[in-house]
Amino acid sequence: MPSSGHRLRDVEHHPLLTENDNCDSASSSSSEADVADRVWFIRDGCGMICAVVTWLLVVYADFVVTFVMLLPSKDFWYSVVNGVVFNCLAVLALSSHLRTMLTDPGAVPKGNATKEYMESLQLKPGEVIYKCPKCCCIKPERAHHCSICKRCIRKMDHHCPWVNNCVGEKNQRFFVLFTMYIALASVHALVLCGLQFVACVRGQWTECSGFSPPVTVILLIFLCLEGLLFFTFTAVMFGTQIHSICNDETEIERLKSEKPTWERRLRWEGMKSVFGGPPSLLWMNPFVGFRFRRLQTRPRKGGPEFSV
Repeated sequence: MPSSGHRLRDVEHHPLLTENDNCDSASSSSSEADVADRVWFIRDGCGMICAVVTWLLVVYADFVVTFVMLLPSKDFWYSVVNGVVFNCLAVLALSSHLRTMLTDPGAVPKGNATKEYMESLQLKPGEVIYKCPKCCCIKPERAHHCSICKRCIRKMDHHCPWVNNCVGEKNQRFFVLFTMYIALASVHALVLCGLQFVACVRGQWTECSGFSPPVTVILLIFLCLEGLLFFTFTAVMFGTQIHSICNDETEIERLKSEKPTWERRLRWEGMKSVFGGPPSLLWMNPFVGFRFRRLQTRPRKGGPEFSV
């Protein structure tokens, strides 16, 4: 060990780190600034399928709203206003989904449990730190290892297959926006479906859609079911996320009933910490901080993620 004044504990009670441990010190030499310049993506089959299904369902909803309900309508302003609102919600939802999926959730650098890194920490005598034996890194406080991402994630809330990523310290705000915009779009679609059913029944299903009555009914019923399921799921997730942020407690910490060893940021302090800055319309913008990243070819040394 680099010093007898501090102790290093392994979170799974494996042997303590020594100079001969199989830690890739080269992987820890990559700076966090370099990692921030690359797009994060998890190559998990289930997650990628769920992400594609999410996009297809949103595209389907947009197709039904636009081509089945709004374009055949004789009320010009009804079609324009509802079309703009729904498509804006869909774009914001998909943008938030992309930001959640392609943003590093707060991964701890692999293999940083090295002698040099230990010395750079300048630990106090008797201070205890923890090493993850799975990714061979020093675990910061409130970090947890994700078996799908194969990384330790700072303030990990949970791994969501629908966004093919962990929800953690750096992408939680985008996940909250994703659930909010999907819930709003679902409510809007359900209201439009109800109005469309009423209009079609009153008009005896003539000229209420460019499709035949049986096809129109099937499309509307499927959209209603999709809207109900999406709204229920995303509304619950939005509520739990806001509750977790206001209480400064992740879902994992709540399930494990972990006693807080950190100074909690309650309510607005927690919201400002996640969304950045005082309350403003920027909180609702999933494009904040976005910049195009240049494609970079890098050798893959293991693990399911790659960067571009």
